[in-house]
Amino acid sequence: MYLDESLSGSDSSESEDENDDTSRRESTLTTLLKKQATLADKRNGANADEDEEDSFSKRKRKGGGKAPLLWFNSPLLPPNHYFGLYRTILSSEETKNDVDLVEVIRKKQLQPLPPPKASSNGSLQPALHKGPHFFLCMIGGGHFAAMVVSLAPRSTKHGTTGPLNREATVLAHKTFHRYTTRRKQGGSQSANDNAKGNAHSAGSSIRRYNEQALTDEVRLLLKDWKTLLDTSELLFIRATGVTNRRTLFGPYEDQVLQSNDPRIRGFPFSTRRATQNELMRSFIELTRLKVQEINPAVADKPQQETSAKTAPKPAKPAPPKLSEEEETALLHTSQLQAFIRRSKLPAMLSYLKTNDLPADFRFHPADTQQNHHSPTPLHLSANQNSAALVAGLLAKGGADPTLPNGEGKTAFELAGDRATRDAFRVARAELGETRWDWDAARVPPPLARAEAEKRDAREKEEEEKKEAERRRAEELRLQSQGPKVPDAHGQGRGRGRGLVEGVPKSAQEKREEEARGLTPEQRMKLDRERRARAAEERLRRMQAGG
Repeated sequence: MYLDESLSGSDSSESEDENDDTSRRESTLTTLLKKQATLADKRNGANADEDEEDSFSKRKRKGGGKAPLLWFNSPLLPPNHYFGLYRTILSSEETKNDVDLVEVIRKKQLQPLPPPKASSNGSLQPALHKGPHFFLCMIGGGHFAAMVVSLAPRSTKHGTTGPLNREATVLAHKTFHRYTTRRKQGGSQSANDNAKGNAHSAGSSIRRYNEQALTDEVRLLLKDWKTLLDTSELLFIRATGVTNRRTLFGPYEDQVLQSNDPRIRGFPFSTRRATQNELMRSFIELTRLKVQEINPAVADKPQQETSAKTAPKPAKPAPPKLSEEEETALLHTSQLQAFIRRSKLPAMLSYLKTNDLPADFRFHPADTQQNHHSPTPLHLSANQNSAALVAGLLAKGGADPTLPNGEGKTAFELAGDRATRDAFRVARAELGETRWDWDAARVPPPLARAEAEKRDAREKEEEEKKEAERRRAEELRLQSQGPKVPDAHGQGRGRGRGLVEGVPKSAQEKREEEARGLTPEQRMKLDRERRARAAEERLRRMQAGG
């Protein structure tokens, strides 16, 4: 089977199709990789027999797949230094015969040409440029950028060429941007509609409109550039996603780009957001000759060493299988911790009774950080500052408050607020001193429930009084900060002030005076009261008139 006719790995021999058609369809990727590996081995053997009289001779990297770069050596370079060229800028016809690659590259070295004159809108007329050129296009995330760049460098006034980004002649360029991506969630609106159905919001409607508008703008631009696209040597396109590819490749009426066009290439390196600067950077990266140092000792290692390095790593050993007792302990742990986090005291007590579990059940596994810090339901309840759970476990569940955790702390020492600590003191008073060694549990002296409730009520009443005093002081402050009307002589007091105050005020002035110094919330409340009084007055008049 000859593979020279299928360098890209996209064709197959007739014998393979006839003998194993089903297998080829099921594992296409495996077949292509095998063909590329066979081709690489064959070419490596052929290159070893070639004469090295030429000033340039091609150097290929060893490996199963085709590398994106072609490497050449030259006497102009230091030892172990090589020229690199992207394989993708060569057509399939040019890469059929590796021996002629150097001659093909020499022919691509074009002489500088004067740039064609631009039209009034900034783009070049297609008929004014007949030289070779590339078409570059990126679309994604609502961003679109396209550019047609001449391959012939621009000639300067002094006959020299400048930096490559200034030397390139842009025949046409255009960028579009539309809001089509869902904020914070990602993905296009059309993809979300296909997955979950059409959303009925203002943002989704705007995104759908912008997607269609972007599609229309891109297709109209491609139609205007049809002459430039038809004469382009290669078409470099980055369009990920079904929606973006449908925008470029249709099908639609008067379609310009065809997905099966042999000139279409992808960018063999990472690219960023679709902008004009990114397209120019990509063009420079594609057409610039690379120089790199390659160590022959590393590059010429045997194929078996490469295969050994690329061999898949052994799978991690599976975790040991748990016993039935361990699985049951894990189940009880997850259920009890869920009840505690949601403060479900009746459900937790019922679960303990139904499964015949003690109130001091030890969570499993004990070596985790959480279970080391809170090994029992009482520890976890105190750590969660749940006074109700602590009281229920001590009074109804019979939990032992003297048990320490992995750090030597009792449940009382994990309580973070006074209400939870009071629950321990109330339980000490109600259960009695003989029930547990409360001193070993680090629980302070007992506290009667009535005394605790009385103290809470007293503190609540004091807080309400403080809040009432604060509101009263705020009202007095607002009243005292009302505006003062000066008299006719500029004095704050005197006979003139009485004359001014005697002038009757309009209803609008009264409303404005009442609203002075009020916060927006107070003004809204005042407006509601006015409207309510007005409605009551209208209702009273209607009843009186009836």
